[in-house]
Amino acid sequence: MTDSTIDAPPDSTDTRRATTARRAFQFTQPAESDGAAIYRLVRDGGTLELNSAYAYLLMGAHFGETSVIARDGSSLCGFVWAYCLPQRPDTLFVWQIGVAPDCRGAGLGHALLAEALSRPACHAVTHLEATVTPSNEASLALFRGFGRRCGAPVVLSTAFGTELFPDPAHETEMLVRIGPLDHNRSAR
Repeated sequence: MTDSTIDAPPDSTDTRRATTARRAFQFTQPAESDGAAIYRLVRDGGTLELNSAYAYLLMGAHFGETSVIARDGSSLCGFVWAYCLPQRPDTLFVWQIGVAPDCRGAGLGHALLAEALSRPACHAVTHLEATVTPSNEASLALFRGFGRRCGAPVVLSTAFGTELFPDPAHETEMLVRIGPLDHNRSAR
């Protein structure tokens, strides 16, 4: 995977660009109007747990300052839905991160996480957390790789056991905790 380079364009303060593995992506803060496209990306991508369409509208309405979408021209290529924990504002919790199938393998997941951490609303963030099922090897690899790139420890523990879910077939959700983060290294 190629390291991503993120540069702010001269004409905008809320749109940033990244070039990863021969592709240029534009990063912006999500808006309510992006909710339907994000819903379709998750539904059609085949790897993420699909939330309600309403939840993706809320992503832009309530969590836009800490969430990011990536486009390649007019096409939605990926997103990270994240928020600072109310009890621990130094921790950014990644609710969901998704990359369109034709954009996978280009380093976009790393670039989305770095972009989220670069947002002004995340200036006090020292740790990143997410939950991942043990069988989700791609997400585990993403977070472990991001921790390495940031020079930060990655700690796994149980977040929510199987017994807590209404569907007994639901896997345990593991908590991934990365930090303390070096913001200068996470931007690479």
